[in-house]
Amino acid sequence: MAKFITALASVVLCVFVMYGGAVNSLPTPVAGLSWTFYSSSCPSLETIVWQRMGAYLSADITQAAGLLRLHFHDCFVQGCDGSVLLNATSGEQTAPPNLSLRAEALKIINDIKQNVEAACSGTVSCADIAALAARDSVVMAGGPFYPIPLGRRDSLSFANLSTVLANLPSPTFNVTGLINVLGPKGLNFTDLVALSGGHTIGRSNCSSFDNRLYNSTSGVQMRDSTMDQSFAKNLYLTCPTSTTVNTTKLDIRTPNVFDNKYYVDLLNRQTLFTSDQSLYTDTRTRDIVTNFAVNQTLFFEQFVLSMLKMGQLDVLRGSEGEIRKNCWASNPSTYSIMNPEASQESTSYSM
Repeated sequence: MAKFITALASVVLCVFVMYGGAVNSLPTPVAGLSWTFYSSSCPSLETIVWQRMGAYLSADITQAAGLLRLHFHDCFVQGCDGSVLLNATSGEQTAPPNLSLRAEALKIINDIKQNVEAACSGTVSCADIAALAARDSVVMAGGPFYPIPLGRRDSLSFANLSTVLANLPSPTFNVTGLINVLGPKGLNFTDLVALSGGHTIGRSNCSSFDNRLYNSTSGVQMRDSTMDQSFAKNLYLTCPTSTTVNTTKLDIRTPNVFDNKYYVDLLNRQTLFTSDQSLYTDTRTRDIVTNFAVNQTLFFEQFVLSMLKMGQLDVLRGSEGEIRKNCWASNPSTYSIMNPEASQESTSYSM
């Protein structure tokens, strides 16, 4: 994997130079963001992020899934503003859906931020770094490269628990539940299926899909009829009881490669979550799943468009928010006004 990432670096760095042609075919960024936002103020930004990401992912490619998920969880809750990065006793990280966010992903973002600060102090937001790290994770895992409009600002505080719960789709949701969350954000059924393709990498706790293996009341084995029998048999080995604490891979075919095999899993009824399998059982999304399963290029093209749309949700721009010095805490001059707790730093995130 290390050799692959090293070879890939030269290709991607060439693409950086060719941004002009690449962005012409993409939707215009929202007002306040730009494809060249840091071209003068921090021209080495993307090289710094790429190099630090290469160091981490060449050592452990599984971190790619954690960084991609971190970006998702940031953007779905009060927009792509870095609020999930704030470390506080009642911050977003303490909400149940975020308890499984990888601690290493948070450390990687903070490490990249320190390296960027050394080159361009007080210039680049943590929200932008999280977006770039997610993109580079996709690329280094074998997925498509895509330019990212930059210029996001960091939030001054975090969302409360009810806001987090209302905006992060549950793995037990069906398509109706999923679109009820994504629809108001301007995301459609195609976006839903494409963004779900992020589950082509990563792992899940048994507790996130035990509803498909056990009766929720008695705890007795009760396989979801939409799950392949042989696939379920293997899952029972990993999760032998309804209270087992264990993890398994999201994509049984190529668990650490960003490709379209997740959709092949769906066709074969070999996915973990209700929210995944319902994409194929629901007639509103089935054809999209099938098209992505047989055409990886089509999936990659749509994934890029959907990521660009999601990555610009409710962003802070201009003089809104701030540029944090440290990603885990609001700047001292602003936190006391907005939310004192949001500025509580944790030594567990220091490098």
